[in-house]
Amino acid sequence: MSSPKKIKVLRIINRFNIGGPTYNATFLTKFLSDDFETLLIGGLPEENEANSLHILKKYGVEPILLPEMKREPNLKSDRIALKKIKTIIREYKPDIVHTHASKAGALGRRAAISCNVPIIVHTFHGHIFHSYFGKIKTALFKNIERYLARKSTGIIAISEIQKKELCEIHKIAPKGKTTVIPLGFDLDIFQENYESNRTHTRTKYDIDKNTIAIAIVGRLTAIKDHSFFLDVIEELDIQSDKKVKIFIVGDGDMKSEIEERLIPMQKRGIQISLTSWIYDIAEFNAGMDIMCLTSKNEGTPVSLIEAQASNIPVISTEVGGVADIVEENETGFIIHRNNKREFVSKLKLLVENDELRLKMKKKGWQNVHQKYSYQRLAKDMETFYQSLIKD
Repeated sequence: MSSPKKIKVLRIINRFNIGGPTYNATFLTKFLSDDFETLLIGGLPEENEANSLHILKKYGVEPILLPEMKREPNLKSDRIALKKIKTIIREYKPDIVHTHASKAGALGRRAAISCNVPIIVHTFHGHIFHSYFGKIKTALFKNIERYLARKSTGIIAISEIQKKELCEIHKIAPKGKTTVIPLGFDLDIFQENYESNRTHTRTKYDIDKNTIAIAIVGRLTAIKDHSFFLDVIEELDIQSDKKVKIFIVGDGDMKSEIEERLIPMQKRGIQISLTSWIYDIAEFNAGMDIMCLTSKNEGTPVSLIEAQASNIPVISTEVGGVADIVEENETGFIIHRNNKREFVSKLKLLVENDELRLKMKKKGWQNVHQKYSYQRLAKDMETFYQSLIKD
């Protein structure tokens, strides 16, 4: 008796850079049940982004790389990437094409539509419907996404807040076609060897027991608003006598600008370092005391999930799915965009109140470890796929 035919999924991701989409695509390629077979394809990171292929290697996932899949629109490279994706679809014959993030969603869904793939799914990991482009360009992208959503079998949002943005505010897809499936991660690594990791990191960066280590993790680019973060740190330095060390983790197109901004701050005695990307983020996080995020726009910020898994209180602007992953006043604080006074006030409170930090540290792991596990992600996605197949 022959075994049942596996459901074949072609998974397409924008590019293999550090971030939620890479983890999501990796875990969904590796950990779906034996009822599924998955092929993963995607582009390479931009010049100033960290390569994440080590993540795929760690979990034994071997993707097909498409160098032509670039972040910025480019007629020549987009045409080549589209042609390659169509070729892969014709050879692989997937039952489902599942795209992740905007460029993969545009090219991958066009190819799937052209090749008459039975089921087409797209995950919005974030969106570009505000704070990225001007009105005309934003309107163009919205119209493209609305067309592609109509041609898709199902749309996935990674938080309830994002679903509301997609369905009610920007009207990209109807509610009935949009399902919320939160991201999933391998969070156990943030608890393993925690004490030894904390000692190692604080020794490495010369952080004594009376110093509060504050970090911000993410691409050094305009949407992350490091300028606002540095404004906050300068004001904190004026208002608090507590000894702090600041770590900016990441790289990007605004690196030189940020480096220039740091020079006068460091001359005034503010201890602040730009570390570039850190690959063992679990080891690094263990040594931190507070994690910040100051973005203008987000999907579900991975740094805040990883921070809570690392027993770190968080403070973030109220963007994207932040309110879905941070338990307000329990695991951190959520601040209205551009409210520097409130951000400084809450950060100062966390810096100076050891008891509050300890309370929030204890609740972070409890808040995220089951909600954002890769096991839950894989199970939810299988259920979603099966529902589309039955329909």
